[in-house]
Amino acid sequence: MKSYRYYDFLVAGLVAVLLCSNLIGPGKVCTLHLPWIGELNFGAGNLFFPIGYIFADVLTEVYGYARARRAIWAGFGAMIFASFMSFVVVSMPPATNEPWNKTLQPALEVVFGNTWRIVAASILAYWVGDFINSYVMARMKVWTQGRHLWTRTIGSTAVGQAADSMIFYPLAFYGIWSNNALVAVIVFNFAFKVMVEVLFTPVTYAVVGWLKRAENVDTFDTDTRFNPFSLRDEGHNRRQRQPENQP
Repeated sequence: MKSYRYYDFLVAGLVAVLLCSNLIGPGKVCTLHLPWIGELNFGAGNLFFPIGYIFADVLTEVYGYARARRAIWAGFGAMIFASFMSFVVVSMPPATNEPWNKTLQPALEVVFGNTWRIVAASILAYWVGDFINSYVMARMKVWTQGRHLWTRTIGSTAVGQAADSMIFYPLAFYGIWSNNALVAVIVFNFAFKVMVEVLFTPVTYAVVGWLKRAENVDTFDTDTRFNPFSLRDEGHNRRQRQPENQP
């Protein structure tokens, strides 16, 4: 496999955003009061989780589906380990001779003590959503012959986030929330995450253009095997072309 100068940094960024969004974010529910809409409640992790999809878009656009696939598996493994570590740390009995443990243990249980139902839903939703996002991104690049980057970044995010939201919330909260509340949360979070992708489109253009020039690569998945369980770097058509500079 050919090595690239910045690929590892993008993978690290994707994993970092994913872990922070799933470990730090769910511990707090935020409220926004919007004119004509009223009060909206959402998990704080949703503010940053869409950035992970932007990392995935950049990885697929520049390095191809196979490289993005490796990054997705890295994030998947990191989530499983973080969930296991959280379970072990929270479950360990606190030392009774340390007074601060009386306040620390309940706080850890609130922030990191998610039920296995929520953990499993989160991991499955991420895995499915990210693979769909990367697949659609790679396919659309071939269909558009590398033009109109914004159509595939927004389009792939819309499909991937729809799958993510429709998997996570029913698996995690069906039977706990009312059906109306469940649908409202799914719709709001989907719209919010796609909006983040739209707002970051100029940044995505700048980063993608810079990376293509810096790495001297522009990958088209013309012969790629889209098996999500393979980790081989194969089937690509890599060439250098002048990247788009404007949305």
